[in-house]
Amino acid sequence: MSNHLLLSLLVFSTQLCAQTALQLAPPISQRDSNGMVTLESTTPDITILYTLDGADPTAKSNPYLAPIDLIRGGIVKARTFSKDRKHMSEATEKIFRPVPSFVVPVPSTVVPTTQDRSWPSYDWAKRHELTSAAVKKAKPQILFIGDSITHFFGGEQFDSYAMRGQQTWGEFYAPRNAGNLGFGWDKTENVLWRLEHGAVDGISPKLVVVMIGTNNTGNCSAPDIAFGIESIVHVLHKRLPQSQILLLGIFPRGEKPNPQREKIVEINGIIAKLNGTHNVTFLDIGPKFLTPEGLITKDIMPDFLHPNEKGYRIWAEAIEPTVKELMGETK
Repeated sequence: MSNHLLLSLLVFSTQLCAQTALQLAPPISQRDSNGMVTLESTTPDITILYTLDGADPTAKSNPYLAPIDLIRGGIVKARTFSKDRKHMSEATEKIFRPVPSFVVPVPSTVVPTTQDRSWPSYDWAKRHELTSAAVKKAKPQILFIGDSITHFFGGEQFDSYAMRGQQTWGEFYAPRNAGNLGFGWDKTENVLWRLEHGAVDGISPKLVVVMIGTNNTGNCSAPDIAFGIESIVHVLHKRLPQSQILLLGIFPRGEKPNPQREKIVEINGIIAKLNGTHNVTFLDIGPKFLTPEGLITKDIMPDFLHPNEKGYRIWAEAIEPTVKELMGETK
């Protein structure tokens, strides 16, 4: 093949890619009188991804699945992507002021939103669809809600992530008809979105075990994270008024004591005050994962964050007396 022909093909390919990108119409943002923001594009068969933190959307940003609640105002940046997310439109930005009577701003930890930080390892929206349908069908008596630490525990598998505590899950929770609503990379705001979009519809478990917030600790303050956890408790109590809630303190992370652990201690101190309200029992089992010197060892958390089978057994055994009591198994 001649150099001239190769050059021509390269130019054609470049033009074709540019043309494909240009065909993606940027999303249009609109907000109604109730503060709900909708995103639309005139390009068919596409994916719209958005952010609320001022960053330009990337292939791992939040998928637009339903109107966004911005009654208190905020910034929405959005892009239209091809289904494979290899092509994208220009980013659009729209600033919304608070709807009158809602002038008090709130932190990101309580603004329900989607996420796709694990894409393409797994599709967050698809997992939400599958897990919501599964728990509705199974009607679990005990339900776990959280991030990847819960996700990897056990139960029915909906993606390629390996379950690391399946043996312990099978011993302690499968006989109780347990459900797992742990999602990798979830923050408090992502759990809120799931709860408000069908995750627990049609069920009435005896017990809901909640452990969430570690993914917020990188860039959110302890009071804001605690506010997000408290909001989750309120939503759960509203949607599952008969269910007991076992709220776990955020587990320690990092091999040695560090500032992130200090923030976690502060968060746990705040959410401990929820004990006795809204059917909540608070339990902090974090010390169970530490040596007397305050270290996390690789034999229970290989990455100093996610437990392995031994770590999940420590978790299960630590909460078992409380689980039995809250599920009425000790009577």
